[in-house]
Parts: sequence; structure tokens; C-alpha cells
Amino acid sequence: MKLRSVVACHSRYSLIFFALVLSSQPGLAADKLIGFHSARTMSQAMPWIAEEAGLYRKYDLDFQLVYISSAPMVTAALLGGDAQVAISGGEAIVRAHVQGATDLVFIGSAKNTLTHSIMGKPEIKRPEDLKGKKLGVSRLGSNSHYFVIQALRKSGMEPSDVTFIQTGGQVENLAALFSGNVDAATMTGPSGGTRAAAQGYRYVVYGPDLHIPFAAATLITRRTVLNARAPVIEKFVRVTAEAMKLMFLDKELTYKVLAKQLRISDRKLLDSAYDEEIKVMEPRLEFKMEAFQAIIDETAKVDARAKKIKPQDLVDRHYLDGLQKTGFFDKLWAGK
Repeated sequence: MKLRSVVACHSRYSLIFFALVLSSQPGLAADKLIGFHSARTMSQAMPWIAEEAGLYRKYDLDFQLVYISSAPMVTAALLGGDAQVAISGGEAIVRAHVQGATDLVFIGSAKNTLTHSIMGKPEIKRPEDLKGKKLGVSRLGSNSHYFVIQALRKSGMEPSDVTFIQTGGQVENLAALFSGNVDAATMTGPSGGTRAAAQGYRYVVYGPDLHIPFAAATLITRRTVLNARAPVIEKFVRVTAEAMKLMFLDKELTYKVLAKQLRISDRKLLDSAYDEEIKVMEPRLEFKMEAFQAIIDETAKVDARAKKIKPQDLVDRHYLDGLQKTGFFDKLWAGK
């Protein structure tokens, strides 16, 4: 807190004492919030951008970001109360909801389309060539796993036609491919397909061309948290919205953040990843019901209870509608 001197005769020591008294009063400290994210990718880079741009300070939010390498693990930890919010893929959340964890709720969406690809060894030229091969995904039940299932089916194949290898994450997928531990792997972002292609690996499936609807990067919390800490969660949504605007309009800041967080300095890699992802990012964190319906339909194939679920059951539009009605989004994007 910055203090302005209003009485010239106040001594330096009295000002220090006054500041200490104020800082000890309840309600004046920054609101604390812990959040998870499940992938070190551009589509989940909003917290990094917010930190770099000082948005947490702007909103007086003490935010701690924790990386957990897959959406199912994020879901379990969120249900366990280890954090109040998360940015993650939607499949694990929907499955948990179907199984009775209805406290989980989506409050915004950053990305509603999958942009993964499948990269393989040079001799793997077509999706059909993947039959009997080892295919790396981050985790079963993750975005990358879901993408492979959909991509295979579009080529007339089934998940049983390949052997899934769980690597743990995007970077680990790339390492597994380079080491020969898998024949092909899912890729996305600057640490993915472009880097693999530079090493002679082939796009077996280029995901962005498939336009697969999916709640790929969503803002998640629990309904009990909303009831207890609604103003703080609103700050988180506002920060994320402002960070999203910067992602769209300040490419150099975004590149700086990605380069630091992903340790990538190659401009061509960053250009390729940015151009691929920005096309499907949601500037106003808007939901697309078909992205949730796709997950519900897939879940219903293994759990009939999902047939009773509607996308509207999974979301809370309170913050998005409120920010729209108050003119927050219009002001944020005015003239852009």
C-alpha cells in the first residue's frame, strides 16, 4: 500500500507505524487464490500472461498457479480442495460430474476446439499406418487421448487399433517420440509439431483441419467455492479475460511469456504455434454447447448416466453474463 503524506509535521516513524496498523487490518490484504493448470501450452497461458502484465496486482489478487500434468489429476485435486479454480480440459470434469461430482462447474471457456496433431516416424504416412503401433498421449482421459480417439474414428479406425502409451505431458510426448519409445505421439503448441517436423517426423493427422469440438481449455471451480468466495472468483475471471485480450493484441508479450515458460526462443516455432492456436481461442471466454455435448456423447458410450446430462447442467454463466451486462467486455475490447 502507498501512503500519501497529508500532514507535513508527521514524522517518518509515525507514518511507518500508521502503515503497519493499516496492513494488519482484516480485508486489506490481497485475496488469496490457488489454481491448477493441466498443460504448459498457449491455450492455458493466461495466468502466465497475467503475471507478466501485473494483472494480479491490479486486481489485488494473490494467485498461486500449480501445474499438474493431466486433466484427470487436476479434477481429483480440485475435488480434494487443494485449489479453488483450475484451467484444464473438460473431459475429466464431465466424467466426474456424471459420476456424481456435481459440485464441479465450468465458469468460462478459453478454447472450444482441439488443435492437437499426431506426429509419427517418417514411414508412418497415413492414419491407417498407425495400426499396431505405440502412440504417445499425455494421459488416458486427457485432451490428447480424446483427440486420438476422434481422429482414428474419422479414419475408420478404433482406439483398440493402437497401443496407448501415457507419457505424462506434451514435452514428454516429444521426448518419447525422439527416443523411439513410441512410434507416434500427439502434439500441440510450440513444443510440439513444428519442432518434431524439423527433426524429420511426419504429420500423420493435422488436427486443426478436423475442427473437432471439445471443451479444451476451460475455467473450472466448485459450486461451494462460488457460494463462499464469489467476489474473489469474479476477480479471477476478470484477470483471465484481460490476459486473453493481451494474448490476442500483444503478440510480443505473449511470445515473451511463452519463451520464458516453455524455454523456446525460436521465432518460427512461436509463430507457428501462435497462428495455430489464436484462431480458436475465445476472446470473451464464451462457452460453446457443442464442445460440451461432444464430451457428453463420448462419455455416454461408456457410462449410460451421461445420456441424462445436458451441457447447461455443467456451466454457470453468472460471471460471463454479469461482465457482459455491466459493459466490462465491451469496454475491454472497445475499438479493437
